[in-house]
Amino acid sequence: MSEETAQPAAESAPGAEAAPLPAADSEAWRRVQLARHPQRPNFLDWLPALCADFAELHGDRRFGDDGAIVAGMARFRGREVLMVGQQKGREIKEKIRRNFGMPQPEGYRKALRLMQLAEKFGRPILSFIDTNGAHPGLDAEERGQAEAIAFNLREMARLRVPILATITGEGGSGGALAIAVGNRVLMLENAIYSVITPEGCASITWRDANMKARAAAALKPTAADMLQLGLIDEVVPEPPGGAHTDPAAAALLLGDVLERHLVELQRLGPERVVQDRYERFRRMGGEFVKEGDG
Repeated sequence: MSEETAQPAAESAPGAEAAPLPAADSEAWRRVQLARHPQRPNFLDWLPALCADFAELHGDRRFGDDGAIVAGMARFRGREVLMVGQQKGREIKEKIRRNFGMPQPEGYRKALRLMQLAEKFGRPILSFIDTNGAHPGLDAEERGQAEAIAFNLREMARLRVPILATITGEGGSGGALAIAVGNRVLMLENAIYSVITPEGCASITWRDANMKARAAAALKPTAADMLQLGLIDEVVPEPPGGAHTDPAAAALLLGDVLERHLVELQRLGPERVVQDRYERFRRMGGEFVKEGDG
């Protein structure tokens, strides 16, 4: 083989296995796999375990209904609330109907419509995030995907009722953030929260999706990472092995944390709730701003 055609030993050809990861780095990829476990509880599993009298509401009143986001009024431990969550589906037919948990613009508009309805009746909002991102298709772009996400961010920041957001599985990019502007943002112990999937990051950075485990380590998407960075407020423990090993116990652990934060937030008046949410997001990244910077 000539020097011109030989590849440097330090580079791996696309499709080649990446070098073994240090133990600290492989932990991030293990959490990614747990967040995606096929038996991990999804939103429709959490619903009956956390609340009663759930009444699902449909449609954005503009285009249609989106199965990737499920929302409706319910009773959570004696309190009237709005439950909003992303649903990936489990069987293949449901996955297709739910678009694998990737919401279309009408899904985000439906969520916001019902959040505003909850505000009208003074009901707190509990949102549950589990998506690898918003639907990236041409049809979604034609119907204003970016505008729908941006509009949700602005309007959720203004809502005068408490908002509790929980990342239960994957929290992917703006698709997750569009229903995660909360007074408190919680994460299950084995959930992940990131601006991009590890596969997407690896494909862009190294042009090799096999580098996904190394990308996961670099993205720092785990609950422990998010807490250390100040991007979430609390890590919710899971049963040993993950939430899928004992969904009932996982729901009890999550319910107790949600109730504690909800009781605290309901002591605040409407104006203070809005200010509390504003201050929470303004604090993000503050420790990384050098003294004297603008």
